[in-house]
Amino acid sequence: MNTSGFEPVRKRTSVAEEISRRILSLLRDRELRPGDKLPPERDLATMLEVSRPSLREALRALALMNIIEIRQGDGTYVSSLEPDQLLEHLDFVFHLDESTLLQLFEARKIVEVGCVELAAKNIDAEALKKLETILTLCENTVGDAEGFMQADLALHETLIEASQNPMLIRFMSSISQLGMASRQITTTSAAVRTASLEDHRAIVAAIQAHDPDAASAAMLHHLNTVEQSLRTAIASSDDKR
Repeated sequence: MNTSGFEPVRKRTSVAEEISRRILSLLRDRELRPGDKLPPERDLATMLEVSRPSLREALRALALMNIIEIRQGDGTYVSSLEPDQLLEHLDFVFHLDESTLLQLFEARKIVEVGCVELAAKNIDAEALKKLETILTLCENTVGDAEGFMQADLALHETLIEASQNPMLIRFMSSISQLGMASRQITTTSAAVRTASLEDHRAIVAAIQAHDPDAASAAMLHHLNTVEQSLRTAIASSDDKR
């Protein structure tokens, strides 16, 4: 690993914050990569010209963000930086600002509608069989909020994978954890689960018919319906505060 990027820290805010910024900058510039081992604490503190307590504070903060892993007796490593891992704590952010969930639906309507259009064209026999199995699971769990939520997530992930577009698959994977936050709100409603099941049937039927236009229209209808239920839930929550 090239250590030239570990230049002395010049205090502008807190020293720990500046250390974190420096390490994040090295990650963005690809000077640090997943799995890289950072220099020993004493050496790193010397390179950055900071105290070891300030360095430890910064490393602990980065560890909480799942950006680095502190392995006792072994050293500090850059994590795998997998999207799901990095987004692990964002459900807390959503509870602070529920409007972010609505922004997520805007993104899903742009990307996921396109994904199912591609899926209708590209899906193979194996993926189609998997999709039909998951639809049956949705039907069997419609009375169980937690079970239906997991089945719903699996169905959407299968549709995205069926697009066979690696870029879209990667992008949607990066926000799949975010979708769990909205599902935890909407799937508590039996009415939403029932409506979603009907939407799922329409989407799968369009995929089975290899009809891109019908698939994208069915997905857009589904996301609009769930988004409206989410808006209603958020408004009801605000009224109670």
